[in-house]
Amino acid sequence: MKVNRELLLSWSLWFLAFFLLVGAAFFALGFITPPQVTSNPPKEKTPAISQTDQDPARISIPTFNTDHRQTAIYREALVNTMIPDRGSRDPAIYQVVFNDSVFGIAALNDLEPETILWSNYDVLKDNPHSLSPGMELVIPPTDGIYYEWLEGDEIEAVAAALKTDPQLIINWTGNNLDLVNPEIEPGSMVMIPRGKREFQQWIIPTIARGVSGVSAGVYGDGVCNGPFEGIYGTGGFIWPTIGHTLSGNDFWSGHLAIDIALTIGEPVSAADSGVVVFAGWSTGGYGNVVIIDHGNGYQTLYAHLNSVNTGCGRSVLQGQTIGTGGNTGNSTGVHLHFEVRYLGGFVNPWFVLPPP
Repeated sequence: MKVNRELLLSWSLWFLAFFLLVGAAFFALGFITPPQVTSNPPKEKTPAISQTDQDPARISIPTFNTDHRQTAIYREALVNTMIPDRGSRDPAIYQVVFNDSVFGIAALNDLEPETILWSNYDVLKDNPHSLSPGMELVIPPTDGIYYEWLEGDEIEAVAAALKTDPQLIINWTGNNLDLVNPEIEPGSMVMIPRGKREFQQWIIPTIARGVSGVSAGVYGDGVCNGPFEGIYGTGGFIWPTIGHTLSGNDFWSGHLAIDIALTIGEPVSAADSGVVVFAGWSTGGYGNVVIIDHGNGYQTLYAHLNSVNTGCGRSVLQGQTIGTGGNTGNSTGVHLHFEVRYLGGFVNPWFVLPPP
């Protein structure tokens, strides 16, 4: 029997296509099945067991969360701690040594220099140059005045005289006062916080070129009688020493000058040109002194000199040597006490001297 080969090929292709369609349908139905949604079955309620019915051996321990991720700011512990300094409530005693100054002692104790001066009037007499090695000073615990209570003193009156608030005296714990009935026995030492008073300063007066009337018996043998005439100042000032640093007191209300560091025998020069109106020994703790009148309202004073190299009435030029550095008078160390005066008043030397 002769088979038609073309018809056989046609049927074969149809069967192949049919099987491919069936396979594709089967594949699609098997792999594109919608996801099944499952729901958690409700948890069975465990009947409550009373505390007396529980068997400790059968109680399950809850699982702890082991997530150690940091959820807060971490702060390291301070290994080194510092106890705050609350300060003392009692005064201290300080013994003056060589090269000390009221200004330096005050700075050492974190106090104003006026506090040291006011609280030691019995030994200093408001003169910062009265310091001497070996002298003992009272160092108050705070700024103000360490005051000896007198017979008849009252808190309100003392506070008014020393320009402070009476409540500061009463409330100062170091005074140990009864806040209800603050009685103070005469002779007691009392801290007057923020107290102040007027200075009773001893200074050499301004001596003009004309007749001054200043007594040598009061102010020392260096007083010049005048009248004098001579050279006038330039209006500008130079440092009277080689060095430009302090050694002791700065300018403050109890010390109207600056103390400049130098060595014994070092030349001291005129800060400006003028006429010498004081040359020699002075009383009151200044030692050997030179004062120059510059003829323009200014005067300069140079104290504690070891020697004086000029004389009354002489004209001196700016920069000319007028003496040498020393430690004469009331002084705890070698330095130059340098004052600037204008029309009788005191000027801070830092205002007129060139920068160091």
